[in-house]
Amino acid sequence: MYDYKYEPHRLIFMIDNKSFFASCEAIRLGLNPMKAVLAVFSKNEGAPFGSGLIMAASPLAKSKYGLKNVMRARDLPKYGADLQFVEPHMNLYIEMSMKVLKIFQKYAAPEDIHAYSIDESMLDMTKSWHLFADDPYYVARMIQKDIRNTLGLYTTCGIGENPLLAKLSMDLEAKHRKSMLAYWHYLDVPDKLWTVNELESVWSINTKTADKLRSMGIYNMYDLAHYDPYKLHDRFGVIGDRLFALSWGVDRSIISKKYHPRNQSYGNSQILPKNYEKKSEIKTVISEIGAQVAARLRAKHVQAGLVYLSVGNRYQHTGFQAQMTISPTNLTNQIVEPLLTLFDRKWDGSGVRQIAVSCGNLLADDYQQLSIFNSPEKEIAERTKDFVIDDIRKKHGFKAIMKASNLMPGATALERSNLVGGHNGGNAYD
Repeated sequence: MYDYKYEPHRLIFMIDNKSFFASCEAIRLGLNPMKAVLAVFSKNEGAPFGSGLIMAASPLAKSKYGLKNVMRARDLPKYGADLQFVEPHMNLYIEMSMKVLKIFQKYAAPEDIHAYSIDESMLDMTKSWHLFADDPYYVARMIQKDIRNTLGLYTTCGIGENPLLAKLSMDLEAKHRKSMLAYWHYLDVPDKLWTVNELESVWSINTKTADKLRSMGIYNMYDLAHYDPYKLHDRFGVIGDRLFALSWGVDRSIISKKYHPRNQSYGNSQILPKNYEKKSEIKTVISEIGAQVAARLRAKHVQAGLVYLSVGNRYQHTGFQAQMTISPTNLTNQIVEPLLTLFDRKWDGSGVRQIAVSCGNLLADDYQQLSIFNSPEKEIAERTKDFVIDDIRKKHGFKAIMKASNLMPGATALERSNLVGGHNGGNAYD
């Protein structure tokens, strides 16, 4: 049992842009996001409709036709002619998200704002809420109206004495209220959290964890809060400790004290549109992804001392993972060559559907390691070339300068240069 007088008592707003992708598309088309019957539909060019993915649906499309975010088109229930399908425009969503964050900065300091996802953010309003109104509810409503009047987006806001309570109040109460506002204090936990019987509906408890809890005789949040915490730890480890704290609404994190991982890495991955079985085509894609990761390293002014390659096919349960220590570098050829060496060593001829590349053991890019196998002039020229290519692509796009291999059979970089997050980037206003 926790004594709440020793827990942090702050004022946290958790704000969610309602049906964000679908709302952005409705606004782009001049529609009211709450009245549009719309679904954001993504599929590979030339693929049949049933293989596509419903990325998001407007609130009315969800209630009228039972649509859900992230569902296969083949699983769609029957729908009417009024349901409008639109392609995703990821650049639009990113642009709108940045505009929302800019509005948040009118109400809280940058260090007190945490973008939880592209459509959800946490604001620590402890130090600033009183500058705008006499009641936190009025401040939350002010922010909602600001976003609505400026961008056309509707938002849901959960308020709590810590980030967890703000998140729970938003998910479990605010999303079901006409005001789209809710405020949870520690003292509300018994009445509002312990009464939740569906464990999976609570943030961070997935179906697998819920099934394990039920096998232990824990059927609701009250049961979880009054279970022996030592037994939870024995079964789940530190996750058990977090589950127990969750059931009591306890969260001691401070938004301004953000966590920065020590062992950072950079990587890219790709799911291929079909099985790749030709060695040359697979190596082309590995080279393209390796070049993308190398460019990211240069953009972050770091060098990598380790490369990692994952190649596989989850449908056939084949593939491998391998890594290699290298001399610290961020040059494209010096990243790609060891990746291709790993592939040559490990590949058994199986079809490939997923490829992932990452680079770790990062160091600051404040020197250049020269090789005994190449002249210093050649090393410097290679470095200069890579940075010049980066500058050109930054200013004029990927297509401004390409390698011949980008046009070879199996190459995907050219096609994916127009994608954002694996989907159509689009023009924000097309």
